[in-house]
Amino acid sequence: MREPRLGDDIDDFCVRCKRIMNHAIVSVVNGEPAKVRCRTCHNDHDFRHEQAPPPKVDLRKQALFNEALKRIDPSAAAVAVTVGGVEIDVAELAVEEAEPAPDAETESDSAPAEAPQPKPRKAAPKAPKPRGRKSAK
Repeated sequence: MREPRLGDDIDDFCVRCKRIMNHAIVSVVNGEPAKVRCRTCHNDHDFRHEQAPPPKVDLRKQALFNEALKRIDPSAAAVAVTVGGVEIDVAELAVEEAEPAPDAETESDSAPAEAPQPKPRKAAPKAPKPRGRKSAK
């Protein structure tokens, strides 16, 4: 395989498009592409070898959230599962699934009927501005 040259087409992950796109080689260092330019959005960036950057997950924030959950309900300690490099909190999923959907019959029996809210009034239309020259007085 020949050495890459300036202007050659190469596939790489574009940081702006967030996809693997066609790129043109902008600079070469030691026979390897160093910088590339996306042919779709024209963004210049370092050659990434078709690898997407890691997801931005704040692990400290997740740890603090899990601590708060443990203090509220120790039995609902968070269990995290990693899927495709992203952590999913299994306890949150279980809570969402456990909540029953409200029935229309039970709502109408237990909840009193709410009074209808008044509709907001529309503002009066403004008078049109006069066109043409101003007359000198």
